[in-house]
Amino acid sequence: MLFDVQHPAKGDRNIVELGMVDKIEIDGNKVTVTLAFPKHRDPLAEYLVGSTKAALVRHIPGIEAEVKTIVKEDTSRKPAGLNLGLEELANVKHIIGVASGKGGVGKSTVAVNLAVALARIGYKTGLADADVYGPSVPKMTGTEGMMPEAFKDGDKEVIMPLEKYGVKWMSIGYFARPEQALIWRGPMACNALKQMILQVRWGELDFLLIDMPPGTGDIHISLVHDIPLTGAVIVSTPQAVALADVEKGVNMFRNESIRKPILGFVENMAWFTPAELPENRYYIFGKDGGARMAEKYGIPLLGQIPLVQSIRESGDEGEPEALSSGPEGEAFVLLAEKLAEAVKNL
Repeated sequence: MLFDVQHPAKGDRNIVELGMVDKIEIDGNKVTVTLAFPKHRDPLAEYLVGSTKAALVRHIPGIEAEVKTIVKEDTSRKPAGLNLGLEELANVKHIIGVASGKGGVGKSTVAVNLAVALARIGYKTGLADADVYGPSVPKMTGTEGMMPEAFKDGDKEVIMPLEKYGVKWMSIGYFARPEQALIWRGPMACNALKQMILQVRWGELDFLLIDMPPGTGDIHISLVHDIPLTGAVIVSTPQAVALADVEKGVNMFRNESIRKPILGFVENMAWFTPAELPENRYYIFGKDGGARMAEKYGIPLLGQIPLVQSIRESGDEGEPEALSSGPEGEAFVLLAEKLAEAVKNL
């Protein structure tokens, strides 16, 4: 039964093969499995504990299952651990954080389509899904169920990104089931995030976009301190409640201890245009709120993206709208061109 529990970041080798099962104890109706982890905590430890317990219950109905963990060093070789240097980013020219003050403003939709649009106009592009609690990149790119390859390179493990639509993709969503809730405290989430970026063999890239979680918490602080960000793009809708949170995001990046340039502002869902009335615009979230916010803080307005059904449908189907030659697709291409120009002007 334990042979069914595979470690996603180790080429799907199971926990028995990896030597992680330290002890199995049976006491009446109770089965206790002890898993051994190295000193440097595995970011997927909680996932493996839960999967092990689920496998026990599934194969032996009616038992009481318990999974314990211990720290155990492998003295037969140098400890590999997580090599969190910047070697894999050496050939990445620009790292851009795509951020938002609050959730629900379409940040991930903008990030995915912006990555595809950058690739369309000739830039080598990658995207790291840093929204560890709500990864949506696998769904939006039609890569659900795919598993990145992991291999050893010397004393460290390297993960190969998936490639589709001319973009290299990486997400924590590739290492957990879609329905799996990642119940992680801040430090654990930060470690997983760094692994998703620093252990990935990105190769040569002009742009690496990082789809950041909404807000201004632990993950953002860890990201801006440990990853050499070129700058950030902030996404919001025009409504006042969203723009109020944007101000917090702007102030975070401009904080004395962070000081990362804000390359531009994207007003998403700027207006609603029904498919049957393509010339009509209905400002259901307010008009030009993003433009006024950009002017207030001296931030370039990179683009206004309309709220149209095709953008939602293309995301649900895993075929980003930026692939199309229609007006919505061209809006993302224009956004990509303005971002590239903003980076050149730094």
